[in-house]
Amino acid sequence: MIEKVVIANRGEIALRILRACRDLGISTVALHSDIDGEAKYVKLADESVCIGPAPATQSYLNIPAVIAAAEVTNANAIHPGYGFLAENSDFAERVEQSGFTFIGPSPEAIRTMGNKIEAIRTMERVGLQCVPGSGGPLGDDIEQIKAQAQRIGYPVLIKAAAGGGGKGLRLVENESQLQSALTMSVNESAMGFGDSTLYLEKFLHNPRHIEIQVLADQYGNAVHLGDRDCSIQRRRQKLIEEAPAFDVSKKLRERLGQQCVTACKELSYTGAGTFEFLFDGSQFYFIEMNTRVQVEHTVTEMVTGIDIVKEQIRIAGGATLSLKQDKIRIDGHAIECRINAEHPETLMPSPGRIVRYHPPGGPGVRVDSHIYSNYEITPHYDSLIAKVVTHGQDRTEAISRMRGALEELVVDGVETTIALHQNVLTKKKFQRGATDINFLERIIAKQTSS
Repeated sequence: MIEKVVIANRGEIALRILRACRDLGISTVALHSDIDGEAKYVKLADESVCIGPAPATQSYLNIPAVIAAAEVTNANAIHPGYGFLAENSDFAERVEQSGFTFIGPSPEAIRTMGNKIEAIRTMERVGLQCVPGSGGPLGDDIEQIKAQAQRIGYPVLIKAAAGGGGKGLRLVENESQLQSALTMSVNESAMGFGDSTLYLEKFLHNPRHIEIQVLADQYGNAVHLGDRDCSIQRRRQKLIEEAPAFDVSKKLRERLGQQCVTACKELSYTGAGTFEFLFDGSQFYFIEMNTRVQVEHTVTEMVTGIDIVKEQIRIAGGATLSLKQDKIRIDGHAIECRINAEHPETLMPSPGRIVRYHPPGGPGVRVDSHIYSNYEITPHYDSLIAKVVTHGQDRTEAISRMRGALEELVVDGVETTIALHQNVLTKKKFQRGATDINFLERIIAKQTSS
């Protein structure tokens, strides 16, 4: 039984985990850097431990400090949230070796799916279609790489095997750009992930980004909770997500969901996870799996009524998955807007003190946020300050409620992306669901050129 959980994260996800633990009657330990001592989740936790100074490398990424905090507080489980150490297989292994329960998949599953090349090979074995590519890591022979790119067909993407979030990613339009792009990707990948392994992938023009949420226990049971559309993004960073994905046939949706369930069983996967795909209107192409709870898990919770974080904790505690696929229902439509402390046009970070904060309310409105009036946003961490989520009987009502919620939301003292979201929601193409992963980039390009 899990009795006390160390929350190895910060911000809204730390508060989200705390609330799930509270519902389950589980004690909590909030970890924090020295500048996060006044955070809401720190004050609400049963216990708190300062694990280092502001830089994440000295606090939230400090594995010995996190494990030491679990030891001194007599906790018996650690929840990594998302980001930081959440998909670090070495961390998961150290947690288990130290005698604690890691609330997430096994280190082996994280390691396999964390390497994009291995993940693609694994998914191909279970029958998922992958984007045409090099089929393995790139070597040092530039002539061989040129031949591979020619076989795939330009334009191609250079991607980091250990990557994510757009780091190490380069679009190559033709052979003349290949050498310099490889050099930049190698350097960026090595600096960002400590691994310079690269691979090639066919560039798909204007696909949608669709993902499948799964839950699986240690007894071979697995279910999917439907899909999400995460196509509104900039520089591979998602800004708006919704569930279910718009304009996907029931037959295609059910087939893809079942393939993901099969993949979970083949992997002996446990906990929450997300399979991510590019969709060209007729075919889904697997691109990666996130072995953690996603930022956008909220929209799936809104349409299914299932608390994904609580299920994560129960599964890690040894419980059998209580959900049956034929009992899971998708009710209505939900949309999430990520509110970042960034300039709404340039998306440059905007640290500072929030002088006034007023969250929206009303039917079908949910706000996940750790901020409050007089809260100080530092430049040391991610700029996400709130997630506004709305639910409606259909997509039209969910959009309408989101527009109302953003009108009510007040965050004074720093720049935010509220206006950017409002702009997107007014676009006729968005309202029709005629979007793709480059939709927001085109809007921003038009703004900056006018």
